[in-house]
Amino acid sequence: MENKTLPLNKLEIVDEEENFFRFHLPHLHLNSVFGDDWFALKAEAFARFFGTPVFLIAQTVLVAVWILINVLGFAKFDIYPFILLNLAFSLQAAYAAPLILLAQTRQADRDKVHAESDAQHREAIADASEEREKLAAIQTAQLVELLAQNTKLTEMTQQLTKRIETLTVELHEKLLKC
Repeated sequence: MENKTLPLNKLEIVDEEENFFRFHLPHLHLNSVFGDDWFALKAEAFARFFGTPVFLIAQTVLVAVWILINVLGFAKFDIYPFILLNLAFSLQAAYAAPLILLAQTRQADRDKVHAESDAQHREAIADASEEREKLAAIQTAQLVELLAQNTKLTEMTQQLTKRIETLTVELHEKLLKC
């Protein structure tokens, strides 16, 4: 395993940033499914707008003004059963439903690809973790072996030191007798 250190230059930082989406690379061919064309992007933006408070408040105000104008008699373009208003809502629903389904389908595709990429990323992390554990076990075994060798060498040094001391004392005694 490589020893990871801090990047030394900007080139290494760029490489790491490009490598961040490495699990998404196999799914690049799906870009067209996400809708690179103008219509798909605008349709999704429009469908997303349907659920915003701005749209709901604006629609409520517009309907209230429509009804007030017709009920109070300022204009008589859509009398009480408000058939024209119902037609407008039907038209809006007819366009909104497919746009919302398109947005949901596109989001589901993105979610699926992101989930697959995340799963691959988790697998890569798990593999790296297992590799680190194996490396740690090997290093621990090597450390235990080195400690055993160090203990053996220390014992041998101690024995040799005692032997040298004994020989030195014997030599000193022999020299004093002479």
